[in-house]
Amino acid sequence: MDYSSYNVKVPGKLMIAGEYAVLEPNQKAIVVAVNRYVNIHIEPSKKNELFLPQLGLENIAWEIIDEKVKFSVGDARLNFIENSIAVANQYLKENFIEIRPFRLLVNSELDDTTTGEKYGLGSSAAIVVSVISAILSIHWISKDKPSLEQIFKLSAIAHLRTQKSGSGADIAASVYGGWLEYSSFSSKWVIYELRQNKSIIDIINQKWPNLSIKKLLPPPELQLAVGWTKSPISTAPMIKSVHNFKQNNTEKYNYFLRESLHAVEAMIDGFERNDCNKAIKSLNQNRKALQSLEEASSITIETETLKRLCSIAERFGSGKSSGAGGGDCGIAFLEGSNNKKELYEAWKHNDIKPLNLEVAKVGVSVESIS
Repeated sequence: MDYSSYNVKVPGKLMIAGEYAVLEPNQKAIVVAVNRYVNIHIEPSKKNELFLPQLGLENIAWEIIDEKVKFSVGDARLNFIENSIAVANQYLKENFIEIRPFRLLVNSELDDTTTGEKYGLGSSAAIVVSVISAILSIHWISKDKPSLEQIFKLSAIAHLRTQKSGSGADIAASVYGGWLEYSSFSSKWVIYELRQNKSIIDIINQKWPNLSIKKLLPPPELQLAVGWTKSPISTAPMIKSVHNFKQNNTEKYNYFLRESLHAVEAMIDGFERNDCNKAIKSLNQNRKALQSLEEASSITIETETLKRLCSIAERFGSGKSSGAGGGDCGIAFLEGSNNKKELYEAWKHNDIKPLNLEVAKVGVSVESIS
């Protein structure tokens, strides 16, 4: 058996448009992969070992008992990795592949490597994709390797088992790379299928309701700029707050959904027509949709710093929050690299940290080391 070592590299993500709305059926979002990575090294070993030096976690052993992963230490930060190992192992067993022990070393560039500051670049999704890809790579001996669609669905299952919610847009960016038009699968349907004790193979081989992932190409002169507000935010509580608002405010929530879809479709049209100006305007449309949700729900999506970031961006093009809002990053669309430099200087003067991010055109990549 070829039981080589592997290096796996998975990009982070930025949400561009369609936040919150993408959690609903028949909605659309735009997400992009960025050139900050989770890097994993996996190699054969005499026992199962996990190393996460950035978290101060070394020499963690584990075993699988009744399909569940049991680590030698209890630490909630391992939950995503725990479910990723469990899903990968179950999939290998269903494919009659012998599971052997391995050593897993995880390093992430998605947060600031010196200060540990969290930028909100989708670290949990990238870690899930990288762990599953690494485990499949070291065990899979046939030339018919798992497809990107299969890796996406396995990763979505592991992520859903951990977080219980989420659109999967961040997983799509990490798997496929580049700019994506994305419509989310029904998480309720996936959870229901898992509860029926169906095999993982059966579930991932089915067509997932509503799921759509399409590559996009932006106008060549369009510049994406990213600024960090220096205020990390947790996405799950924000999603829960919006969900609670939705339950009692159907009409206002549906208005937001319509406005969001119009804005996202305008951006897609701007991309397809190579219309840079339309793309820039559509980002502002999406900001207005989110502002309508914020006003109706009293949930703070645009903090004072994000408002400053956006108003400065509008001097050069357009701007909005990225992801759940409430902190983390804001983004801008503008035309021309000179404008981008000026924008970054203006952000710096207002205590907003420009992030030197580029689009990662390739998603998950695996390199064999003999």
